[in-house]
Amino acid sequence: MAVLLLGTICGCATTSTEESRESKLVKVHNFLKHAQVYYLATVDGDQPRVRPFGTILIFEGKLYIQTGRKKNVSKQIKKNPKVELCAFDGKTWLRLTGKLVDDNRMAPKAAMLDAYPGLKKMYKVEDDNTQVLYFKDAEAVFNTFGQKPVVLKF
Repeated sequence: MAVLLLGTICGCATTSTEESRESKLVKVHNFLKHAQVYYLATVDGDQPRVRPFGTILIFEGKLYIQTGRKKNVSKQIKKNPKVELCAFDGKTWLRLTGKLVDDNRMAPKAAMLDAYPGLKKMYKVEDDNTQVLYFKDAEAVFNTFGQKPVVLKF
């Protein structure tokens, strides 16, 4: 049932090695949207730091998240762009690892704020604080108890 549920949410049960990059992005995106909250891990010196996030967006074929440049998480990512996030939907969990790349263009900022209009109270496309980052060299691992992990690389 868990594989069926995962397949319903993100289509992962039908994964193949020939799967397109876009299809993989959609599966990860849909799972994170369904989970609503994921936890992003960074490194602060030799100390791991984890905090909840909720923004996720596919823009121009890349998977984006959003934060503020004034936050410690932004400073940590700048020093070490390797991150991992984890989300759980009650049956399946996702671990997504990769490097986050800062994209300071207006278009992805606008797309993110349009997708999450509640953020417009705190962030503006043209401000110096709004930061959007996309995953590069990413690996998503979907795990369900009693099932083989599903691994997607993009």
